[in-house]
Amino acid sequence: MRNTRFMLALAAVAASLALGVAACGGDDGGSSSNSGGSSSSGEELAGTIRIDGSSTVFPFAEAAGELFNEEQPGVKVTVGQSGTGGGFEKFCAGETDISDASRPIKDDEEAPVCEKAGVKYEEVQIANDGIAVVTNKNLAVDCLTVDQLKAIWEPKSKVANLKNAGDGLPDAPLKLFGPGTDSGTFDFFTGQINGEEGASREDYEASEDDNQLVTGVSGTEGGLGYFGFSYYEQNADKLNLVGVGKDAASCKKPDAASIQDGSYTPLARPLFMYPSDKALQRPEVKAFMEFVVNHYAAIAKASKIVPMTDSQAAESKTEVDKLAGVS
Repeated sequence: MRNTRFMLALAAVAASLALGVAACGGDDGGSSSNSGGSSSSGEELAGTIRIDGSSTVFPFAEAAGELFNEEQPGVKVTVGQSGTGGGFEKFCAGETDISDASRPIKDDEEAPVCEKAGVKYEEVQIANDGIAVVTNKNLAVDCLTVDQLKAIWEPKSKVANLKNAGDGLPDAPLKLFGPGTDSGTFDFFTGQINGEEGASREDYEASEDDNQLVTGVSGTEGGLGYFGFSYYEQNADKLNLVGVGKDAASCKKPDAASIQDGSYTPLARPLFMYPSDKALQRPEVKAFMEFVVNHYAAIAKASKIVPMTDSQAAESKTEVDKLAGVS
């Protein structure tokens, strides 16, 4: 369910885009890269674009679809959130046109499935993200080091009280919440914190839906969990944000600047969309991806996602053009 802040932001951005389109309506540059959601011929488009994958990318993809519909109301954009891994399964099986991902596709996903099915694609960065480590408001922890987080989350960990994760931590029984194994956030977090993707304790409340994780942490005494930064921003009044660092001196709480420049280490990361080359031959999919890479900042603002830098956006535009066969 979209919250009120998301809808207000979306309405404001939609109005801003509408004004921009009206102001530029008399120009005819003939370039698809400046046409937003319109096709290169200016025609009204129709059809359905199927998107699924990362729950972290879900708000961005949802906002992109709704803003795109301001220009192309005849195109239906459906967005699911089965997790990065689950999304790639559907994508490689030809069930979706675009796969949302919070990590790059793995070799064991690409080679035996996508390649066998003849699904070709390009990795297109669309935004940036940092994984937020959060606690219940009543568990006011300011900093957790990588070693302390590892002690809590590593395989077979028996840490049930925060004080047992490292010196100087409060005496507080823990209830843990985190993404399920199909989540790219799970893969990235375990790789960066535990040293191996997928290596994690199993006795925690898992969900592919980040909103459920927010509810769990915020509503449970001793709740501690992790998920995409945008979900923290949307629920900052309900949660305590924890700083992360190699040691206490380098502990940093994520914000847009530290995520965008990568200084929120080791939990800053890029976010992706993977369009298939076959889907991009359809004018509505091509127009949608051009809209995404041209209006990345407005979409990020509407969805409370950290936007790309200008150089990242330029590279993403090149990738979309290459996959769509634009010289």
